[in-house]
Amino acid sequence: MGTRDGKVALVTGASRGVGAATALALARAGFAVACAARSTAAQPQRTPGTLDDVVGRITDEGGTAVAVPTDLSDADQVLAMVDTTVAELGRLDVLVNNAAVTFVGDLDIPLHRHDLVMAINLQAPLLASRQAVPHLRAAGGGRILNVSSLAALEPFPGLMSYGVSKMALERLTVDLARQLVADEIAVNCFRIDVPVASEGFLANAPTADHSGWEPPAVAAEGILWMLDQPAAYSGRRESMAGLRRREGIMASQVAEPFTGEPTTALRDGLLDAAESVFVEPHQ
Repeated sequence: MGTRDGKVALVTGASRGVGAATALALARAGFAVACAARSTAAQPQRTPGTLDDVVGRITDEGGTAVAVPTDLSDADQVLAMVDTTVAELGRLDVLVNNAAVTFVGDLDIPLHRHDLVMAINLQAPLLASRQAVPHLRAAGGGRILNVSSLAALEPFPGLMSYGVSKMALERLTVDLARQLVADEIAVNCFRIDVPVASEGFLANAPTADHSGWEPPAVAAEGILWMLDQPAAYSGRRESMAGLRRREGIMASQVAEPFTGEPTTALRDGLLDAAESVFVEPHQ
């Protein structure tokens, strides 16, 4: 996006994991960053990490950041999150829709949990994008980046609602890109299909072998690369694994990195029957 000094980014799910790493990467690149999530020092969640931690790290490094506590399941709070960012930091150039929630369950998932997944993983990005567009236009263009998952394409046992929400988010991405191209607002999707050791997924898959899972900073590097591309680079649904190979970025930080070939299209047919490795960490 050219010079970043004076530009403002809003990152959801910024209290931990990929969101926190992305907020730090953006601040180090010269953005002022609004960090949005529910977890604060005053009201921490059960999964580690708070907005105060991340904002403190950014300011300790000389960057500019503000905490915007937000319950992304509440439509009014999502709209207020965007408005608060602009009120406190003066403008908006980048929106990273990273926040997501996962509940384990397939057809038997309680409906209130399915609804919550859809509210946070799909409706919140839609509402945030809609509220952000006038501010991005006012800034002369901008970027919207949606964070997806391999679960969008692969029907993992136990992740039905989560996967459906992410596939819908990818579909939303390409349609928003079409609608906003004339405004030089690029809309893209970064699909995490390399194992990443975010706090949430570590808690959801405690028995899995995590030795080959990359730290969230590796994914954040790919997100920042996508945000740096020209406005014509839009409507792209990038695979983390594919982007790593094609662009030579996101070098592995683990001894035995992932070398598989994740699918890049929605899976057809039946997968072999398997037990889910995902559990509810806070039952």
